[in-house]
Amino acid sequence: MTEFSNSIKNLRSSEIRRLMSLSADPTIISFTGGMPCNEIFPVDDIDEMWGNLARNVKQAAFQYGPTSGYPPLIESLKKYLSAKGLPVDNSQKILITTGAQQAINLLTKIFIDPGDRIITEYPSFIGALAAFKSYGAILKGIPLDGEGIIIEELEKALSDKWLKPKILYLTPYFHNPAGIIYSKKRKDELISLLSGKDVCLLEDDPYGELYFSENDRELTRTIKSTANEKFPVCYVGSFAKIFGPGMRLGWLLAPVEVVDKCELAKQSADACSSTFTQVLANEFLATNKLPPFTAKLRANCAKRAEIMLKALETYMPSKGISWTRPKGGFYIWVTMPENISATDVLNIAIKKGSAFVIGNAFDPEEKRNNCFRLAFSFTPEDKIESGIKIISDAIKSLL
Repeated sequence: MTEFSNSIKNLRSSEIRRLMSLSADPTIISFTGGMPCNEIFPVDDIDEMWGNLARNVKQAAFQYGPTSGYPPLIESLKKYLSAKGLPVDNSQKILITTGAQQAINLLTKIFIDPGDRIITEYPSFIGALAAFKSYGAILKGIPLDGEGIIIEELEKALSDKWLKPKILYLTPYFHNPAGIIYSKKRKDELISLLSGKDVCLLEDDPYGELYFSENDRELTRTIKSTANEKFPVCYVGSFAKIFGPGMRLGWLLAPVEVVDKCELAKQSADACSSTFTQVLANEFLATNKLPPFTAKLRANCAKRAEIMLKALETYMPSKGISWTRPKGGFYIWVTMPENISATDVLNIAIKKGSAFVIGNAFDPEEKRNNCFRLAFSFTPEDKIESGIKIISDAIKSLL
């Protein structure tokens, strides 16, 4: 048989995808899927929008479109991003992608050769780690604290003559998997550190709209909106968490020369993203249906997060276990003593009827496994407490 390529040898199966089948198992209380619950999707809005579309627009929805994206959607996105303070001037360009994952993949493809270095957070989004490794990148993970990436550790990595990273990958807003949001102070320190540095910041923002309190909304102001002139920032967003994952739509906002290269790379990948879902996404934005939907989604997630946090406080061991307290998004990150393996906890919990995602799936070095991710956004409210009790009992059995 013909030998497989080195790039496919670098890939590993996603622990999340492996466990996603558990979400459909009625006997398992699953905290694995980082996705909105099915009952909240704007089905009625979509039915109404489609019915009101002109026939020629419906016909266009079934057709190929430009690689850069459906032009009306690009214009609607410009208005949306501009309202968030993001630069949409002539020095920047938007590319519609097949999910944020494709945007990350395309950026990696145009910047990274085998052996090039990328700095990520620890923990970090597993989809980005997979994309980076598929192109042969060497990854360096910098730990997070409650305010964001630890600046002192990042400064050491950036000054390392051997490392010389091409990309710094961050998810500053309701982090996947850690659940934190960067403080203003930490973002200011980050901007000061990166100014003038020869490194591209890949700012991944799928969850920024999902703050639980208006008091925290200002924290979602993007790095690109304040630092675009000081160093190159490639900003990635997605409709997956604020409209529907099945739309498979994301976007990249970056300097023109970067987007032009990504567009060229996209032509060899899928030619264009789905015109059909782009038409729907445009109508959703253009008719101002996004704000009331995200408000509903925020309230839904906030309630589930509150239920989970209360359950953790009630059932988790009182010593040696800690967890993040999210101000938005979908996730809580649990840390156990170093001698406890999340894999062992998971194996016990699954037998009792509950599941989560183990920590080493989010480790750039695939080593640390005394942590795990809980996603509260999809699990039915009336099952969260029972699922957390099962996991807590599994941990107690190993202490």
